[in-house]
Amino acid sequence: MPAPRLSVVIPAYNEQGRLGPSLASVLAYARRAPFDVEIVVVDDGSSDQTARVARAALASWHSSQVLANDRNHGKGYSVRRGALAARGELLLLSDADLSTPIEETDRLLGRLGEQGGGIVIGSRAVRGARVEVHQNPVREAMGKVFNRVVRLLTGLPFHDTQCGFKLMARADVVPLFEAARIDGFGYDVELLYVAARKGIPIREEPVIWRNAPGSKVGILTDPARMLRDVWRVRQWYARGVYGAAGAGRKAGAAPDA
Repeated sequence: MPAPRLSVVIPAYNEQGRLGPSLASVLAYARRAPFDVEIVVVDDGSSDQTARVARAALASWHSSQVLANDRNHGKGYSVRRGALAARGELLLLSDADLSTPIEETDRLLGRLGEQGGGIVIGSRAVRGARVEVHQNPVREAMGKVFNRVVRLLTGLPFHDTQCGFKLMARADVVPLFEAARIDGFGYDVELLYVAARKGIPIREEPVIWRNAPGSKVGILTDPARMLRDVWRVRQWYARGVYGAAGAGRKAGAAPDA
């Protein structure tokens, strides 16, 4: 089969309750899209029926994959596995809860086309973004602090590295995923840090965002792990661990205007 234009990669861990409605929305978008869409779900060792729900929802779709990890490895591992298995010219990474509606894909596609490839990250924190349902105040405040620390440690100019809605040209990012090491929630920063230093263009695009209850990010433990991972990425890059992954692009990262 020819490669689809777009692959939607959805990592899922114990998402049997939310995944069915989310996949129905993704399928509705795929059916009306003027290009071929592949849907890839990666079940990260769930203890519920996540994989079964995914297979049932996608049974009638002509281009889909449901990958099941042997155990719970982490969101970064699952995103990486899905991205490397996907066949699309473009990859959309989306959270299973569709906090950013799938219709926002069109906004990111327009920006990616304007810059000629690279990565476009959905953002809740730039001008034009619309947060319709907020997180609880503690999580929201911790997210803002985390972003400030990330910007300080990495030099990345982005206002929201953790929004789970990112579009990218597959040819640009496959070498990055092949070299990536972070299995947990810090994978976003690893991807963007290495991409920026390899000259791959990155832009933020404002999106609609609606918080969905049931976040898998532990409010006490995961932020510390994520900051540790950010520090490790800096050290690994300095030591040449990422090698020539993604080398060859001339345009660098830039903040959204």
